[in-house]
Amino acid sequence: MPAMAAAEVQKTLVEALTALYRSPDSSVRNQANHWLQEFQHSVLAWEVSDSLLHDASSNLETLLFCSQTLKTKIQRDFEELPAGAFCPLRDSLYALLKHLSSGPSKVRTQICIALASLAVHVPMEDWGGGGILNWLKQEMNSSPDYMPSFLELLAILPQEAFSYKVAARPERRRHFQNELVMSIGVALDLLTYCLNATKFQEQVLEAFASWLRLNHGISAATLASHPLVVAALSSLRFNSLPDAAVNVICELIRYTVSESPGGLSAQMPLIQVLVPHVMGLRDQFKDPSKDEDDVKAMARLFSDMGDSYVEMIATGSDESMMIVQALLEVAAHPDYDIASMTFNFWHSLQVSLTEWESYSSLGPENAIRAERDRRIAMFRPTFETLISLVAFRVQYPQDYEDLSKEDRRDFKQTRYAVGDIIIDAASVMGGDAVVKILFMNFVKSVGNCEANDWNWRTSEAALYCIRSVANAVPSHEVEVMPQVFAILPKLPHQPQLLQTSIPCLTIGAYSTWLNASSAALPFLPSIIDILTRGMSASEDSAAAACMAFRHVCDACRTKLCGSLDGLFHIYHRAVSGEGGYRVCTEDSLQLVEALSVVITELSSDQAKKALEALCLQAVNPLQEIISQGVEPVKQLNPTKFTVHIDRLANIFRYVNHPEAVGDAFERIWPLFKAIFDHRAWDMRTMEALCRACKYAVIQLVLLVFLKNVSNMGS
Repeated sequence: MPAMAAAEVQKTLVEALTALYRSPDSSVRNQANHWLQEFQHSVLAWEVSDSLLHDASSNLETLLFCSQTLKTKIQRDFEELPAGAFCPLRDSLYALLKHLSSGPSKVRTQICIALASLAVHVPMEDWGGGGILNWLKQEMNSSPDYMPSFLELLAILPQEAFSYKVAARPERRRHFQNELVMSIGVALDLLTYCLNATKFQEQVLEAFASWLRLNHGISAATLASHPLVVAALSSLRFNSLPDAAVNVICELIRYTVSESPGGLSAQMPLIQVLVPHVMGLRDQFKDPSKDEDDVKAMARLFSDMGDSYVEMIATGSDESMMIVQALLEVAAHPDYDIASMTFNFWHSLQVSLTEWESYSSLGPENAIRAERDRRIAMFRPTFETLISLVAFRVQYPQDYEDLSKEDRRDFKQTRYAVGDIIIDAASVMGGDAVVKILFMNFVKSVGNCEANDWNWRTSEAALYCIRSVANAVPSHEVEVMPQVFAILPKLPHQPQLLQTSIPCLTIGAYSTWLNASSAALPFLPSIIDILTRGMSASEDSAAAACMAFRHVCDACRTKLCGSLDGLFHIYHRAVSGEGGYRVCTEDSLQLVEALSVVITELSSDQAKKALEALCLQAVNPLQEIISQGVEPVKQLNPTKFTVHIDRLANIFRYVNHPEAVGDAFERIWPLFKAIFDHRAWDMRTMEALCRACKYAVIQLVLLVFLKNVSNMGS
């Protein structure tokens, strides 16, 4: 910024702010914004901002901008000030703090942050004996009329202790943190004194929560009977829960599980005070007349208690089961944002129940196993209830098509979260037990599938949940899964159901079970039929169907060897676009891989014939292109080549028959050579060709190695 007198800069600043907030011309606003940014980096910003903050004629925009500027200068550019500037700056900020005690609150907050940032830079000796806390204590005693400002500063001080927005040297930052920790007794005494004024109670509790985050050195016994804790707990009896009291109690709950001498047992005096008060809110939580914000506050308290005490809850004591029941009530709440507050707890509980490390202190393996079985048996009904409370949340809403992009993304995240909860339940109860519960929902949803009022959404939701636990369902399960795969083909050909991709994804998820179970073989034809229908429903369902097709062929490759002609027919229709298939180029590679792994299971002679037939689907189009002549070939888009070359690369990669691949590559090489000659300048085509050659050469090297090993053996 060019050199300007402070008075002239002050005038220009006011004009720039007026232009920024009120000018209809965007170019004028941009110019004003640029000037203001330059001003904030100048040395004059100190003097001008301070002057305008003390000017009674300054409007709100000016006050807010100047307070933010002064705060930022203290945080980042404190070393610009001369050595003796601290006291005048402190006194100026203090005068502003008193002046702004009744507002505007946004400006007052900036001044409080500025004072707290100043304290980070300046050693406690410069504030007088005892640092900023004792200085603040003296000011509160001498000027009690400005209590709102003092309390806000008291709340902000511990927040700034770990803020890296203040460009203080590391050693000075550590000293400031230690100064605050040593002064925590003074801070709590000040806050306790202010409790006598009822109108300041919420501010006092907010400040108390800030100081609890700073230090965990106060004993649980002291806190259990501390007036500030008593005040916060007493607030739970109010008809409307104060946010500040809820914040304090949440901080106290975390305080009890922080690293401290004596561990959890040393925190029991405080825990025994907190738990009954929080659990006393259960009746209020179930009251339908309660305000939504109060319900969320109570759910937060229950959830924080569960998250913090999960290891203690996992023991299954009577007291801990009361907390579990409260959390089930939260999970049952119709508002997903409230119910989902408990989701982290259920996962942590599952880990604590199932992981052997949780029982390491119990002694020998027999004792561990017995205790683990006891706890899991204790919590099985809990997780069974939990499934019934969350499973319905994955159902597509009636107005899904009208939802915004953001709402659809939120719904997708909801389904993922519920799926994770069901997986947690399967870890505790066993996949076979969980899938039985989910199957009952599926049966209920398809009970009237032939009627006109059949709701495909309920069946889709049940299938989604069944798919979620696929990895937990044992391969020897023969009670439920055969019935699921018997029902799937009988569902009405509902386009919306297929377009969700869940039928196809469910088939893919259970591909391992389809191969391992003796009861699955009769279902393979109908399963393949569902996948082919999925390939023509939509692009998304086609992608899911192709992936599921690959999984099924990979898992059931030996069972599908006799159906290769039918698989070839599906592949031909998919890549040619016949029959309404909507398989994109990328997804067609999944089909190539699927056929390749099945060909791998054939005998050598059969594999050569099948491989030749599979390669022809890609070779013939390439030969037609090359036959057009040199110049036409040069004009073509690289995609005309790469789509077929990539399919050949996948064939060479996944057909594990080195001799058959070698013969095929030898036949195709002249075609590859022609493409190399005509398209050497085309990086995309060359990359695809080199990749295909790489996979073929790997197979040829393997073939040579096997022959050498055979010769050595003979």
